[in-house]
Amino acid sequence: MPQGRTDGSAAIAGFTLDDAVALARAAHDGQLDKGGHPYITHPLRVMQHVEGTYTRMAAVLHDVIEDTPVGADDLRAAGVPEQVVVAVIALSKLPGEPLERSMARAAADPIALVVKRADIADNRSEARLGQLDPATQVRLREKYTRSIELLERFAAR
Repeated sequence: MPQGRTDGSAAIAGFTLDDAVALARAAHDGQLDKGGHPYITHPLRVMQHVEGTYTRMAAVLHDVIEDTPVGADDLRAAGVPEQVVVAVIALSKLPGEPLERSMARAAADPIALVVKRADIADNRSEARLGQLDPATQVRLREKYTRSIELLERFAAR
């Protein structure tokens, strides 16, 4: 069931959800997740669990800045609406950044908050974690439990 709506129009300022999906597919082309599957399946699943055009755009693009050579200026040049770019920036953990800081930033943006909740839910799903070795499963379960605790603490402020 999709989580939280922050907007509802189908295409905004000429840039569509299909454009966002195509951009994410191109950016993640050739990347594999920890289970050896095409990485793009993760952002696509996250997108399916949120509502609203901007929120769905941010969901499918949520790892582009963090995990590919594509930067915020590249998103802007492609026509991604600024509100979506801001949310994707809020969702992008910087190298060496403490988890607390990245979760606080995500919690402060209404679109990023919805996407981060869906992202963590997908990341900690048994379907995804069950493909990994036991030690990695334990480590990631702990990480995602801490992430959601921090996110919700910051969101409650």
